[in-house]
Amino acid sequence: MGRALAGAAVAAAVAVTTLTGCSFGIEEAVCGDGEYPVLAVDSGGSDCVPDGEEPARGWARYPEGKVPEKIGDKWDTYWSTRTLDEKGEIIELPEGG
Repeated sequence: MGRALAGAAVAAAVAVTTLTGCSFGIEEAVCGDGEYPVLAVDSGGSDCVPDGEEPARGWARYPEGKVPEKIGDKWDTYWSTRTLDEKGEIIELPEGG
């Protein structure tokens, strides 16, 4: 009887998580498998590029050691107010980026 009750509790928790979108701390990756993140040059914005491909014109790789991996991580937050200029220098985004 105890196992059935425990199983029902787990099933209920899974149902609540599914219906409410609660993630219990699961972090979402910035890009999917086989991709890497890039940022817009002189503008706000980011995208993902397939591994082995270079970013399109107007996009750049993040500087080494400053690449966001998870949404909301240290570097994702950092780049929300900054970008790179055409020379590869880090610049602040204008208000409203």
